Amino acid sequence: MTHIGSAPSTARDISRALTRASRSNFYYAFLFLPKHKREALYAVYAFCRVTDDLVDETAATPSGHGQPAAGTPPPAGIPSPAGTPVERLKTWREELEACFRGEATHPVTQRLAETIRTFRIPHGYFEELLNGVEMDLAKFRYATFAELQQYCYRVAGVVGLMCIEVFGYTNPMTRTYAQHLGTAFQLTNILRDLATDGERGRIYLPQEDLKRFGVTEADLLERRVTPAFLDLMRFEVGRARQFYAAARAALPAEDRRTMLAAEIMRAIYTRILDRIEGMGYDVFSRRIRLSDTQRLWLALRCWVRHRLRTA
Repeated sequence: MTHIGSAPSTARDISRALTRASRSNFYYAFLFLPKHKREALYAVYAFCRVTDDLVDETAATPSGHGQPAAGTPPPAGIPSPAGTPVERLKTWREELEACFRGEATHPVTQRLAETIRTFRIPHGYFEELLNGVEMDLAKFRYATFAELQQYCYRVAGVVGLMCIEVFGYTNPMTRTYAQHLGTAFQLTNILRDLATDGERGRIYLPQEDLKRFGVTEADLLERRVTPAFLDLMRFEVGRARQFYAAARAALPAEDRRTMLAAEIMRAIYTRILDRIEGMGYDVFSRRIRLSDTQRLWLALRCWVRHRLRTA
């Protein structure tokens, strides 16, 4: 047990507040979990959220992990390391090491330590997440999809792997399911956030794809919806759908019952992808998002189907 006196209650409250305030897609998926698992995932989400915020000078969350819309501030009172993004990330790495030693000092990692201890989430997953977020400090272009896929694994695939440790599973193939689903989520985020990422000087779509379809960086940064851009978007949406399909195919029958929260997220993110397609791929005119009511409805529908299937 981490010796932090009366801090666990406060740490738990902070992790819960971060998740609830974000109103992220994760939040709606977690609603239908048993309380102890829901609270554990709040801790995982809070760590991911703070990690994202550390490397962003503007305090707007980068595209990743189904995080809140750009500009959504964290709740008041959440401590943050000082310094430049590089310095903050270095401090946060040290805090992660302290967390795994049972010596965490930040309320988010204090709560995370309990979750790690209870659900035995591997240290390597958190290291990979930090490696992925670190890429955003220095890498603003991706030459190939293979490069982008590594980034997707680090910032989203490993988050899925963390989550399934809490959900519970028996078949190792479920880890493949989580990785494919994480990549699909991240690709959806990238397509939705082309405008906001462009404002930060970031283009995640592979350079090889831009060249193949005759789309220039200026087209993306200046938000030109050209015929070539539409062809590129059709291709990228199709690629994301392939990862959703691969995830569904990889999910073993014996673990479907415990993957309800993941399937809720799949339903929400797939609907976002549908919305991108339905808007004629114009992600520049306005940010494509689902309302709280729409996401709650999707979550409820998944829950009802899940209950009927397992009855």
